[in-house]
Amino acid sequence: MSSYLRAMKKAVAGDPDAVFVFLCNFEVERNWAQDYVGLPGPQLSGSDETVQRMEELGALLGAESDFLLVQKPLDSSFRDYAAAIGLTPPTELIPENRPEGAGTAAAVLSSPHLLTRLRELADGGAYLMPMGTSAEEQKIAEETGLRLASAGSDIAEKVNSKIYSRRITDELGLRSIAGRCCENAGELADALTWGLTDSPAVIVKEAYGVSGRGLIVIDSPKKADRLLRMVQRRAAQSGSDRIDVVVERFLKKKADLNYQFVIGRDGSVYFDFVKEALTENGVHKGHLMPAGLTSAQSTEIEQAAYAIGARLFADGFFGVVGVDAILGADDLVYPVLEINARLNMSSYQGHAIDMLAPHGGTVLAKHYPLQLDRPLAFEDIRAVLGPYDGLDENTTGVVINCFGTVNAQARVSPAGFDGRLYTLLFAPDKERLLQLDTAATARLARLSTKEGAAR
Repeated sequence: MSSYLRAMKKAVAGDPDAVFVFLCNFEVERNWAQDYVGLPGPQLSGSDETVQRMEELGALLGAESDFLLVQKPLDSSFRDYAAAIGLTPPTELIPENRPEGAGTAAAVLSSPHLLTRLRELADGGAYLMPMGTSAEEQKIAEETGLRLASAGSDIAEKVNSKIYSRRITDELGLRSIAGRCCENAGELADALTWGLTDSPAVIVKEAYGVSGRGLIVIDSPKKADRLLRMVQRRAAQSGSDRIDVVVERFLKKKADLNYQFVIGRDGSVYFDFVKEALTENGVHKGHLMPAGLTSAQSTEIEQAAYAIGARLFADGFFGVVGVDAILGADDLVYPVLEINARLNMSSYQGHAIDMLAPHGGTVLAKHYPLQLDRPLAFEDIRAVLGPYDGLDENTTGVVINCFGTVNAQARVSPAGFDGRLYTLLFAPDKERLLQLDTAATARLARLSTKEGAAR
C-alpha cells in the first residue's frame, strides 16, 4: 500500500491499515444541487454512461485489501494488467439490482444481498469512502453500519457550494479573484453590471456546477441582459427570484492549479500535493506534476491549505479536500477558485504515482479521446502503444488507469461513439514527458475507427 493511501486512511480513520469500501460517485454534485436554483435552461437528468464508468478510476486508488462498489465488473484484462504492475485492484462489489439510469449508490440501496455483504464488512470495521457524501451515501452507511470516512451529507453539501468557497476565502483574508455571491435576481443584476464595468468578461457559475457544466461566460451587456431576462421570466413563472450563483471577473492567468489536503477527525490538516490542472473551456483535461511553482508560491499554497482546513473543520468537516486555484499572469497565487470538499480527479492518481514513481520525475495525467464505431478490447490499446506500454527501466512510459470509459457509449450509440482513455504518463523530465505525450497521441489516433476520424 502506498504512503499516500496509508496517510489518507490514518487521517480519516485513525488506522493506516483500515479497510475502505470506495464508492466513486462522480455525479454527487447533482444530489447536492437539488435544493438550489442554478442557471436557466434544460437541466441534465440521469447519469451519462461515460461519467458512470469513471467510477473505475477507484480501481487504482484502493489497495488489494479494500473494496470497490461498481455497477459493472472491471475488464479482466485490465485487472490482470494492474496486478502485474503492482497495483492489484480492490475486490469488486456489484449490486445485483441496477435500475436503468440509476447511479451506483441508488443501485446499492436497492440490492439486499449486497447490503448484507456490506453489513458483514461493517462488522469487521470497514469504512465507506465515497467520492463525496450526499444523502444516498449517508443512507448506505446508516443501512449497513459502515462508518463514513468523511463528514455527513448536510455538512458536505454546505461546504461544497461555490458561494461558501467565496465567503470563507474573504473571511480568511486570502487573495481572491474579484467576484460576488448572488442569491436572488437583483443581486445577479448588480453583479453583472459591476463585473463588466472593469473587465472584458465575467463568468457566472452555479453553486454546484462541475467541470464545464453549470457556467456561462458573459462578455457583453447584451448577453448580460439576455441572461437576466431568462432569470426574470423563470422567476415570474415560479414565484421566486432565487438563484444560487457566483459572478467572477475574468483574470488573466499562467496556469490553473489543484492542490489536495486531508482534514483528520481531530482537526489536523495534512497537505498532500499541488499540481498544474489542465483545462479547456472550464472542462478538466488532466494534471501535470510537478506544478512548476517557485518555493514562495508553493509555500503560499500550503499556508492556504492549513487555513482552509482549519476553517472547514470549524464547520464540522473532515476528510479529503481538493482546491482549485490560479497562478495569475502577474505571478501571484490566487489560492481559492473553488473548494471541493471531496475526492477530486487528482485524488485518484496519488496511489499509482506513489507506487510506480516513488523517487519523483514528471507525470502527466491525461485522457485521450477516441472516435469509435465498435468496442475495443483492452489488448488493442496495449498493442497500439507498443514500446510505450508500461514503464521501462527509466520509469518512462504510459500506464492506463481507467479502461471502462473507452467503450462506455457503445450500447447507447452503437453506430458510432466517443470513447475516453484515462492514462498516467511518466518521464524523468518535462521535455521527455511532452515527447511521450506526442508519441502516445499519434499511436492512439490509430484506434479511432469512426468515419471521418484520423487513422
